[in-house]
Amino acid sequence: MADKSKRFLSGIILLLSILHLNASVTDYVDPKIGSEGLGRVFIGPSMPYGMVKPSPDCTSSPNSGWLPMPVQVNGFSQVHVSGTGGGPKYGNILIQPFEGELNSIRHIDYRADETIELGYYATTYANSKIHTEITTASRASAYRITYPGNKNPALMIDAGFFLGESPVPDAREAQQFVGSEVQVLSDREVCGHSRIRGGWNNGRAYTVYFYLVADNPAIKTATWKSGNISDAKDQYDSGEKTGALMQFMSSVKTLNIRIGISFISALKAKENLIKETEGKTFDNLREKLLCSWKDILNRVKIDPKTSDKHKRMFYTGLYHTMIMPVDRSGENPLWTDPCPYYDDFYAIWDTYRTSSPLITLVDPLRETDIVNSLINIYKRDGYMPDARSGNANGRTQGGSNAEIVIADAFVKGLEGIDYNLALEAMLKDATVDPGGNHEAEGRGGLREYNELGYIPHGIPRAGNRTVEYSYCDYAIHLVAKGLGHNELASEYLKKSGNWKNLWRDDYEHDGTKGFIMPRDANGKWLDELPFGHSKKRKPTFRYTPVTFEGPWYTPWWNMFFYEASSWEYSLSIPHDVAGLIKKCGGNESFNKRLDKFFDKNYFNVNNEPSFLSPCLYHWISRPDRSSDRVLEIIENNYSDTPEGLPGNDDSGAMSSWLVFHMTGLYPNAGQDYYLIHTPVLESATFTLGNDRNFSIRAENLSERNRYIQSATLNGKDYPYSAIRHADIMKGGELRLKMGPRPKKWGTVMFADQE
Repeated sequence: MADKSKRFLSGIILLLSILHLNASVTDYVDPKIGSEGLGRVFIGPSMPYGMVKPSPDCTSSPNSGWLPMPVQVNGFSQVHVSGTGGGPKYGNILIQPFEGELNSIRHIDYRADETIELGYYATTYANSKIHTEITTASRASAYRITYPGNKNPALMIDAGFFLGESPVPDAREAQQFVGSEVQVLSDREVCGHSRIRGGWNNGRAYTVYFYLVADNPAIKTATWKSGNISDAKDQYDSGEKTGALMQFMSSVKTLNIRIGISFISALKAKENLIKETEGKTFDNLREKLLCSWKDILNRVKIDPKTSDKHKRMFYTGLYHTMIMPVDRSGENPLWTDPCPYYDDFYAIWDTYRTSSPLITLVDPLRETDIVNSLINIYKRDGYMPDARSGNANGRTQGGSNAEIVIADAFVKGLEGIDYNLALEAMLKDATVDPGGNHEAEGRGGLREYNELGYIPHGIPRAGNRTVEYSYCDYAIHLVAKGLGHNELASEYLKKSGNWKNLWRDDYEHDGTKGFIMPRDANGKWLDELPFGHSKKRKPTFRYTPVTFEGPWYTPWWNMFFYEASSWEYSLSIPHDVAGLIKKCGGNESFNKRLDKFFDKNYFNVNNEPSFLSPCLYHWISRPDRSSDRVLEIIENNYSDTPEGLPGNDDSGAMSSWLVFHMTGLYPNAGQDYYLIHTPVLESATFTLGNDRNFSIRAENLSERNRYIQSATLNGKDYPYSAIRHADIMKGGELRLKMGPRPKKWGTVMFADQE
């Protein structure tokens, strides 16, 4: 009996091993990671960079549309964003299955259960028992709806629904209804559009067109305008909410719905529907989606012995990075040309640091298209965006950060980009004040910045704008120098030091000296900042390096720093860390400052200005301390749970930070190298194309053996703590020998520093 039990157990273990080995990389993508808490990721199906993102909308409040059970479900709309903060965007063209007569436009239900997987969403409603499954192509969504058969199956199509609706007229960051239209074309087809403006970027109106096809004929249809249902076959756009209702034969148990989406016209939506879904079943479409993701995710292979938890964290992070921006090439209603067109850069302030460098490494042709889109937006709209959504630039949070994306592409040798035109676009940002449009594009406070060398207090976000413009100027320097414009390069190298003009050497906080602090236009340092607009009373509040915002009546958007403190931004000088260390009093003082920064929780894990900070120990010859900080941050703040992201994912920014650090590489965005530290993964292999791969392998990596003792690059000793992008692109292997205690490896970053 014991022998039989052992054989049975051995058989189970063997079967599980075989299943584990046969697991697809897509099995480790869990869209629920980061869906709750601060992450706000999109949980529905999406193709890589897909324009259509269908999922449930649980009231009009959440940015991604979805909220965890037991919150109600209004229906399922076709366009969403992922991981964003601030006001919502999209949530357009909502459908809702129901049963019964066509006498109401309100059909809210609740979920009894739901399934969330890569490329697939399903839920069963608690009241009606209707089961809805969703998958998608790039520009058309697909629904398979199963009715319990109690009453006539029906479908509501709401062209007036959108996320972020507010009862306050023209409320900032709220979306505003402009118009909608529906037309019942036949017993199987409905088309129309939704026109909305505003949202997080306070953008101009955008129009989402749709073309819906059912696989069964409706026996009755109706339309509505402003809630009034009629037998009319169409409701034209008159600035009122419209929709349609369809009722099917009681014998229909399963209804397949396909919805083409376009930003051009309803006929273009029909073309997208036909091109992407004609002749394909629901399962065909899901399989195609999975194949598209397999192609991308398989470009980074990690050690098969990696725990399932870390596999889920890694591949879900890679997946989140490539949901946005959105490829809308051929779907631009503003101009027509053959250039790629991308939208939902939401926002480059978030994504330039890790998302763009990761796409460059894993999907360089895609990054080339993205960069060309930025340049073409400049060519047609006048400025590159720092954020863009709904075909409108906005909002700028700090610098004109498209400059850093372009510099990153340039120094890493991406081909097929007109870098001379790119430099022209960069210089437009740096020389032409956008005037009253500074919230949407360009550089606000540019005149003061160029005249004074800093932005004085009184101009919104003066602190982080000064710091970020300095880095944007360094990006211009890199591209100008590379193109042979030496005088221009020298000018912008000098301007890249402007951050020092807000560095207050004598300011001390918590035993640490030197911080980026407010200064007025006359050069006076300000300890007390005014708030309010009273001409009689001029109240002030004390500003310190830990101030995030002023009193509740001080607009947070107009603070000295945006979404960070001076403790954070005073360490955010990625182009001149050596100059920063000097300002901080040298290596020993800088080391103490970093330790205090992390140990006293001045570091803010959930926002981008601190992204590079854990690796700053590299510049003082202590990559082991960078490793300590990175591993500690991941262990304490990331997981494979719905709360597994420590902040808004911001279009993949938070996720791509994790992906890089798990491999043991980290980019300094806009520059041509990656910092090397202890990885989470024993190995990671990047497919580079042309039969070349690059691997990072950590020998004897364990919780105890967490420090790099030595390294080899392609078999040769590699004592440096950073590696150039060009060396990675040659292919090969970086092998790290791990041990229990720090060694002297990595005391310099590059050979020319020895």
